[in-house]
Amino acid sequence: MSNRRTKHFLSDHSQELALILIIVVVGALVQLRTGGSFLTGSNLNELMRETSILIMVSCGMMMVIVSGGIDLSVGSVMGLAGMIAALALRDHRTIPIPMLFLIAISVGAVCGIFTGFVVAKLRIFPLIGTLGTCDVLRGVIYLFSKGVWVSQADMTDEFLMISTGEFLGVNYLIWFALIIVIFAYILMGHTRYGRHVYAVGNSEANAKISGINTERTKYIAYIINGMIAGLAGMLWICKYANAQGTTATGYELNVIASVVLGGVSISGGYGSVTGVVLGALLFGMVSNILPLIQVSPFWQRAIRGAIILVSVVINALVARRAARRALERRA
Repeated sequence: MSNRRTKHFLSDHSQELALILIIVVVGALVQLRTGGSFLTGSNLNELMRETSILIMVSCGMMMVIVSGGIDLSVGSVMGLAGMIAALALRDHRTIPIPMLFLIAISVGAVCGIFTGFVVAKLRIFPLIGTLGTCDVLRGVIYLFSKGVWVSQADMTDEFLMISTGEFLGVNYLIWFALIIVIFAYILMGHTRYGRHVYAVGNSEANAKISGINTERTKYIAYIINGMIAGLAGMLWICKYANAQGTTATGYELNVIASVVLGGVSISGGYGSVTGVVLGALLFGMVSNILPLIQVSPFWQRAIRGAIILVSVVINALVARRAARRALERRA
């Protein structure tokens, strides 16, 4: 009985276990390559801080992809939410910090409603629909900012402290990431809505027959994703101490790579929050390692692109294998 349970556990968590193994091996190799300067407390803390925003947005993207969609506009949502929050702070320096959080999350929610309407209500193919909203929202950023940056001088020390301060010795950004991970874990794994998301992504037709409101399920996924991206956008502005029209441009590619690397099926219906967190950590780890071992910036981009390509190919192969097994079981 114990052997059977062990086999089931290894089968169900093979992706997560493989990622943990890869992270450990890569970390050990880089530790040897850098003479012991990689696995230090300060560098690991910085790695977690650098990866925290990626983890947050990846959790939101996971919900959308598991539901059978995709969102290429998250970078623009982050940029717009961050810009509006930064402009509010610049023009009203006494504005309470919680109000800035509310503004950023609200902007993200509005963007999610708009994107959800395009994809779920108008039934436009997600890749095309969100590509269009990406450009629309990027244009809106320039309309609000009028092409002007919001610099560090326009921000208060209290605002900037959000990305540099610590609680119990842990950076605030890491705490935000942890809260989002716990929220996503509970929502996707322990609620009725989470089960509906998996069902819709696995087979929208069967989900409808089962009485699931597929349109509403997808709509909510895009709204939650937008809210998380809005929050992440404000934290991004805190972290880099400036807001500009190009903020987080192309960031959606890093997010999608982390999600797919974490074992989420790009066609929907399968994936875990644990895998997404590990995928984001591995992707962030690679981004941290490349400058450390003095890889050319041009090669860094090529390597990250190769990681995205390889992760998508592996994801497709795993999906085909799972489909083949399902057919064999039916036979």
